[in-house]
Parts: sequence; C-alpha cells; structure tokens
Amino acid sequence: MRISLRHSRIALAIGGVALLAACSTSTESTPSSETRSSTQPASAAPTTEPTAGLAPVPVRVNPQLAQAPFDRPREALVPSGWTLSVWARVPKTRLAAWTPDGALLISLPSTGEIVRLQPGDGGPRQTTLLDGLDQPHGLTFVGNTLYVAESDQVDAYDYAEGRAENRSTVAPGLPDAKSPDLRGAYSHALKSVAVGPDGAVYFSIGSTGNVSAEDRDATPPRATIMRVPPGGGPAAPFATGVRNGTGLAIAPDGSVWTAVNNRDNVADPTTGEVDPEYVDEHPPESIARLTPGRELGWPYCNPDGGPADLPMIRDVQTNPDGNLLDCASLPPIEQSMAAHSAPLGMSFTDGVLPAPYATGALVGVHGSWNREPPQAPEVSFFGWTKGGLGVQQTLVGGFQADDGTRWGRPVAAVAGPDGAVYITDDYADAVYRLAPPGR
Repeated sequence: MRISLRHSRIALAIGGVALLAACSTSTESTPSSETRSSTQPASAAPTTEPTAGLAPVPVRVNPQLAQAPFDRPREALVPSGWTLSVWARVPKTRLAAWTPDGALLISLPSTGEIVRLQPGDGGPRQTTLLDGLDQPHGLTFVGNTLYVAESDQVDAYDYAEGRAENRSTVAPGLPDAKSPDLRGAYSHALKSVAVGPDGAVYFSIGSTGNVSAEDRDATPPRATIMRVPPGGGPAAPFATGVRNGTGLAIAPDGSVWTAVNNRDNVADPTTGEVDPEYVDEHPPESIARLTPGRELGWPYCNPDGGPADLPMIRDVQTNPDGNLLDCASLPPIEQSMAAHSAPLGMSFTDGVLPAPYATGALVGVHGSWNREPPQAPEVSFFGWTKGGLGVQQTLVGGFQADDGTRWGRPVAAVAGPDGAVYITDDYADAVYRLAPPGR
C-alpha cells in the first residue's frame, strides 16, 4: 500500500547573498555499511593532513542555512582554488539527477519523495515532484523520460515543465522488506537505476544481509544487477554475486559500472578466524565494469589486494573447499577502495570539469560504521582513460576529524549544467556546491 507523505516534513532554507565560513545526522539504521549513520558528536578536532593537490577551505554557508552541523565553522579539503558551499538543506538526501530544464532532483527514501530544487539568484526553490513512493532511491534521465527506482519496482515518467506524469512500470514485483518470504528483514532494500545507450534499463537488487547465500537462488535473484531489454520485457540478471551495487552508472563509452559494498566480518583465510585487524582491511570495496553474465563472487569469493586488477580469493567461511565457486576463474576487479568505505552514488562526468577531473567517475563515499578508526567519508574521483578507470583520488575530504568524529557523509555527486559538482549528504542534511575557479 502506498501512503502519500506531505512535503511539509522537508525543510529548505532559501539562501541569500551573504556567506560566512562554517557543516547532523541521518539515514536508515540498518546493520549495513552503506546506510547506517554514526551518532558520534561533532568535533572541533583538526582534520587529517591534506591529500596531495587538495587544500583546506572554509565551508561557505548562508546564515539562513547555518543550523547544525554548520552552526560552527567547518573546513573541507578540495582541489586548490576550488570552493565548497552549502547550497541547500534537505533532510536525508540520497541520490540525485539533473532534469532537462536545469533543476536538481533528489531522492528521499525515508519520506517516499522526490524533491526538485530549481536554482535561482536567491538560492534554490524546493518543490515536491513525487510523493507516496516506496523508498525511492535511484534516479536517471533519458531525454525527457525520468526513471525512478523504488524498493519494490522501477518506474518511468514523462517529465515536462517541472512535472512527472504518465507513470509506467518498467520492472514490477521487486523484493523489499514487505516481501512475504523476507518477513520484514532486508538490509539493502534501496535500489539504483541506469539506462544504457541502447535503451536497456539496469537496476540493482541488493542482498538481504551480510552473508545470505539464499539470495542467489531467489526469484527474482537478489545480490544482482538486473537488465530490462530495450523496448521493455522481463528483467533478467546481467551480473551476479553483487552484494550491494548501490553505485550504478553508465560510462562515456556506454559500458555499465558498479561500486559495491562488500561483506563485513570476513575471516582471515590463513587462520580461518574473524580477526578484527584483518576485518578492518578486508575485503576491499569493488569498482567493476559489468558485462553480460559477469560474476562478482559474493558471498563465496572476495577481492583481495589492489588498488587495481584485484584477484578473487576464496571466502573460507562460505566456500571452505572452493567447490561452490572457483574464485581463481573469475576476472579481476578493475578498481577498488578501502574496505568498509561504503561507496554509494556513482556518476560519470565528461568534459564539464577542468583537468585533471574532466572525464571520470564521481563516487560518494559514505565511510564506515563498523571500523576503528572509521574509514573517512569523501567524494572520490576515478579518471577515465582508454576505456577504464584509474585509481581512486580524493576530490572532497575533511569530513572526519583525527578522532573519528564526523560532520558529514557524502552520498552522491553529480556534475551540474553550471560546471560545478553538487553533492548530497544524508548526515549533515545538506546539498553542497563544489565549484572550480571562476564558476
């Protein structure tokens, strides 16, 4: 059953011209590395040393937007000469997409809404585009068609003049916590969506838990990236063994990529024991190019090493004798980031930003919830060269202090039509504008 939820629950302060230097909580409390928010208090402790090529800058915030955590000065790490400002305040922002008419859409799974932020001289104006949805998450456009991934289905809408109408369902009956066989337990119900150049629709179905091998035999299978053929039809698995491919995007050459939250509490293969020191560093999170029928191994195989071309090794807890899946036969994972980084939104930018960020993938890194010290949140950039992704670079950092406390946790980053990057943060309840010099 769908319940209409009023947009009055969402607060947006409209910014003026004056800025001052200044940036607490949110998202689903589920036992999963990509959605659970820290409840640590804000800290004034110094941030870590700047990453090469990055410089500390004050986060700019209009006084009307300066509620916690921006009620005190905040500092971020950005490329030298760039700026970071608080563009809007929207609780529990998740994924984002730009409309053909130049507005920013943001999904709010917690309230069942898609909100529309229309840029203006005094700051963005917020309206509700859609409400009463079931945990809407992924958003993408093909021309004037808007695709929305809810927890239980993927829909397409005609978008025009700030309205989304004529809904048609692309993929119905997807599993979520309301599915009778799951009895309310689903750690990764949020889904993402992307559309290839041929019109095929791809969407993620996350695993129900950390290690739930029964997902592989479910109908439809879980822990997959699914594909609906051009023109419509039944969805079928495109890639399997994808624990939680929340990051899902189409590269400049039309290839499909995913950023994966890999498993927790993995045993050290040399001892068979769950050693906290080993768990803290394993397995890396996968950034993988998907091809028809690709197998990413979960829960029987894990990537190891890195940062690029990671081999797959046997999971000694779930695949002790290697009979369930031959990990050595799987192709290496193209790129990675540190274990428990929790990559979420993924998008590609091409020719919008200045070098060296002109072409590549932008990934919102949520940071860990179950590691000491925590993996830090950031916005990462992976340069695109020769049909592949280079190693991870920090585009925006400084969200976490040396003592592990945080003031923000990015979810997604998308390049805007004005040549800036817009970043959602469901911990600080904010949308940031990251601007290169002169923009």
